Amino acid sequence: MVEYDLLVPYGWTEAVADEYASMIEEGCVPARVIRMDRSECDVATPTGVTRARCPRADSEVSGLCTGDWVTIDAEPAVRQLLPRRSAIMRSSVSGRSQGQVLAANVDTVLLCTAADADVDLGRIERMLALAWESNAQPLVVLTKADAADDIPIEEVRAVAPGAAVLTVSASNGVGLDVLGAMLDGTVALIGPSGAGKSTLANALLGQEVFATNAVRAADKKGRHTTVHRELRPLPNGGTLIDTPGLRGIGLWDAAEGIEKTFSDVESLAARCRFSDCAHNGEPGCAVREAIDNGELTQRRFDSYRKLAKENAWMAARTDKRLQAERDRNWRSIIKQQRQAYRERGPRR
Repeated sequence: MVEYDLLVPYGWTEAVADEYASMIEEGCVPARVIRMDRSECDVATPTGVTRARCPRADSEVSGLCTGDWVTIDAEPAVRQLLPRRSAIMRSSVSGRSQGQVLAANVDTVLLCTAADADVDLGRIERMLALAWESNAQPLVVLTKADAADDIPIEEVRAVAPGAAVLTVSASNGVGLDVLGAMLDGTVALIGPSGAGKSTLANALLGQEVFATNAVRAADKKGRHTTVHRELRPLPNGGTLIDTPGLRGIGLWDAAEGIEKTFSDVESLAARCRFSDCAHNGEPGCAVREAIDNGELTQRRFDSYRKLAKENAWMAARTDKRLQAERDRNWRSIIKQQRQAYRERGPRR
């Protein structure tokens, strides 16, 4: 009988066992991906951490990511990718119509933003949409609080409905006890370079595991210190995944994530007189009314529109039916424009 005690620190629980036990093929054992290196990966197994060969890119098992539960055989080689309970996905940095998984089977996503620099509310909203869509619980963390003169925490809370917002300092430990008490299961850290993710990860792990680097004093921007996504056990239970800094956070099929991130805007839109209100001055528009009376900022509404438009664009690129519909709409617009020019006649 296989003992799973060595898998427990990497997230193996009774619930995970109940979900995956019947799926494990004969001659294989469950394992969790700790780190990916192209054709090989580090995995935690019932007998300890080992190196395993990954399937070819054109096989049925492809696209493995840190945090995935898999099965491995005696070789050892990965045989199965077990169903993901959650996945943080963004559009591919290559610009192709495909998604990139940043981390899998995550329960809590820490959205890290440096408090000692300009806090970009639009970036936080974008990361929230990504996190909500993943089926994990987001938690906004304003790092480097000890070096910040004025932290706009109320502004951040206003753009993060349903998510807790914390200020922490990994250097002096302020806020780490509160943050630690809120962590559950597998925790992933995402955010731009220079946000202090690796420093925070080391503080939560209680040891210097991940390399850190100082940000540039001129613009407060950081360099990519973490180059791999790596999973480590937390000292008080659970696991942590540190990720490289995100320069671009393109959305990927994130309609539900946008709805949750902008639940206040969605609620206002539901009160508009017309169900197809475009919020461009139509009578009875609750959104425009909220902007006029200060209940909703123009910046937040513009951010909502921008992300919704971007998400619809990505969906059109990956769905031939939507692409064809979009092309038809453009042809109709061009046809109407040409007709209008003909009716107007030549200029005198």
